[in-house]
Amino acid sequence: MTIQQLSVFVENKHGGMAEITEILKNQDINIRALSIADTTDYGILRLIVDRPEAAVEALKDGGITVTLTDVIAVELPDRPGGLHEAVTALTKADISIEYMYAFLCQLRGRAYVVLRVGDNDRAAGVLQNSGFRQMVTSDLCET
Repeated sequence: MTIQQLSVFVENKHGGMAEITEILKNQDINIRALSIADTTDYGILRLIVDRPEAAVEALKDGGITVTLTDVIAVELPDRPGGLHEAVTALTKADISIEYMYAFLCQLRGRAYVVLRVGDNDRAAGVLQNSGFRQMVTSDLCET
């Protein structure tokens, strides 16, 4: 089971992020999680949103370079060691993590981690067999 993540190319210029967030705001698209990795000239903004297909369409219409990537997201206990258990399960199965980022849901008292791995299906199976519940888009916390 995967969720869709937007990867958005962001120039390091004044107002670049505001341009992207304005497009999403105007389309009533809610950002649920994000991560940004940058260099001197540009960044890659990774977003989990409530309506990924609509977000891609809106951003492309606005002249923004964006792609959709399938990633996995798992629910973790919000306590020390929760992430370690998931990472250890993947390590034991010889699955490398390309990148990850996390977010919390205070309403549910749970933490979530988004993972980009080489083999989503295999990683998902390993995590499920290790007792971790996978997240789907409809699981995203309500505001």
